[in-house]
Amino acid sequence: MDIKPVASDSLGVRSMATYVETDDCKVFIDPSAALAPRRYSLPPSPLEIEKLDETKKEIAGIVKKCDIIVISHYHYDHYDPDEAFYMGKKVFAKDIESNINVSQRKRGHDFREKVRSFCELIYCDDMVFKTGGTTIKFSPPFFHGPEKTRLGYVVMTTIESGGKRFLHASDVQGPVTAETRDYIIDQKPDLLIVDGPPTYLQGFRFSEKNVKIAENNLLEIMEKTRCDIILDHHLLRDIRYKERFPKLFKTNQGKVETFAEYLGKKNNMLEAFRKEIWGNKEWA
Repeated sequence: MDIKPVASDSLGVRSMATYVETDDCKVFIDPSAALAPRRYSLPPSPLEIEKLDETKKEIAGIVKKCDIIVISHYHYDHYDPDEAFYMGKKVFAKDIESNINVSQRKRGHDFREKVRSFCELIYCDDMVFKTGGTTIKFSPPFFHGPEKTRLGYVVMTTIESGGKRFLHASDVQGPVTAETRDYIIDQKPDLLIVDGPPTYLQGFRFSEKNVKIAENNLLEIMEKTRCDIILDHHLLRDIRYKERFPKLFKTNQGKVETFAEYLGKKNNMLEAFRKEIWGNKEWA
């Protein structure tokens, strides 16, 4: 099984876009990317806009060769309703009728009207799909962060092939809840992609208590599964992200990486450094 992280906050855009190839199928999970319209009261810099354009072209190029697209939920950094690359694909997507908030339900219905005539749209909450020697398991809906969050729910994706098991946890923000933690442990992944909590919102929309819970949950996941972790997305919007998870990074060096580090690249956290970039005379 070949796993390629494609786009993320450590690579300059908001995203968790991931490509997975097995002997039986080519899967793209959450093929989209976006930018924060405002951060530090500043709009995206020209560097971010350029990176988003570059990323979207890369995603579209990879999706062309895919058989399957997965949409974990209806936030624009995880799906793009305006793309045409769904044509002829099998699209597994979060159910739009249950365990979904109002804004995502509307987006989901609009998306269905756009694409259902030219793709096979399958609502995949808590289902299993098999093709050849590959099994793709979709989780029940889990909270997009803390319990009863207004952000709604997400679906996680487990892909098993050739004796290896990969889990894409989408926006579980940590994970924060014990239920999400226990599900991940039960899946026994060899490699886990997870977003981490939005520590840049700590004290405003995310509590210090939940940051500590998220770190402890990740430590327990690693202890019980011995998995490697790719940790990115919300957490990488914080310049001091390693200081927020001191125990995790101190005790698991080499087993916890960002998308960029997994690809052998340097972190390129353009949103986190937006203030510094705009402060550069080149952009003034």
